[in-house]
Amino acid sequence: MTMIRLTGHIDIPADRRDAVAAALPDHIRLTRAEPGCLSFDVTPDPDTPGRWQVAELFASRAAFDAHQARAAASAWAKVSAGIPRAYRIEEVAP
Repeated sequence: MTMIRLTGHIDIPADRRDAVAAALPDHIRLTRAEPGCLSFDVTPDPDTPGRWQVAELFASRAAFDAHQARAAASAWAKVSAGIPRAYRIEEVAP
């Protein structure tokens, strides 16, 4: 079974940074507790204000899809709606 890796970044507009930063810890905690989540990291980019680097690894496509469904119905989805994301999603061998 192949794993799913997501890498990239999210660019938070200045007027939304406080709200997004406040919601992020709960989003990270909930995601890391999901079955099949192997790693989930969101870290500030030291060179670009408002940009956070995102790196996710899920044990399977099913686990990744379940994460996407949960996240889409979460408080995180509401607070981060419409914010530009640049992600690459790929299958990787275990």
